[in-house]
Amino acid sequence: MTICIRKASRGEAARAAALAIRMWEDHTLEDLTDEFRELIANQEAAVYLLYENDKPVGFAQCQLRHDYVEGTETSPVGYLEGIYVDDACRGKGYARMLLCACEGWAKEMGCTEFASDCELENEGSLAFHLSMGFEEANRVICFAKKL
Repeated sequence: MTICIRKASRGEAARAAALAIRMWEDHTLEDLTDEFRELIANQEAAVYLLYENDKPVGFAQCQLRHDYVEGTETSPVGYLEGIYVDDACRGKGYARMLLCACEGWAKEMGCTEFASDCELENEGSLAFHLSMGFEEANRVICFAKKL
C-alpha cells in the first residue's frame, strides 16, 4: 500500500471538495471547489490531500488566523479549519498524518501555536482533538435572532 500526503495544487481543488462535501453537506460541490481553488492560491492557507494507492481518501485545510483565537497568546495562529478521512480508511493514523502536515506548515509560517474547534455535539471530533494533544480552551453557545 502506498500512502502519500501532499499540498494540493489548484488542479486538485475538485478532489479536495469531493472529500469535503461529505463533511460540509450544506454546501454544493461547485461552491466548495471554488473555495478550495481560492484557498490553494492563498499564501496564508494550505490544503493537504492524503492519497492511498493514488486515490484521495483524506484532506485537511489549515490557515493563519490573525484575530484572537480562544486559548492562544500569539498571532498569527495556525488553525485547523477542517479535516476528513473516508470512513473505510479510518483507524490507520491518516488524520494524525494530515494534522502533522498542517502543524508543520504553520511552523514554517512562523506560528508557535495551533488551534481548532468543533461543534459541541460532535463527540467524534472532540475525541480526535483531545487524542491529538489539543486542550479544550472554552465552550460556547452562540445566539441569534431576527430583527
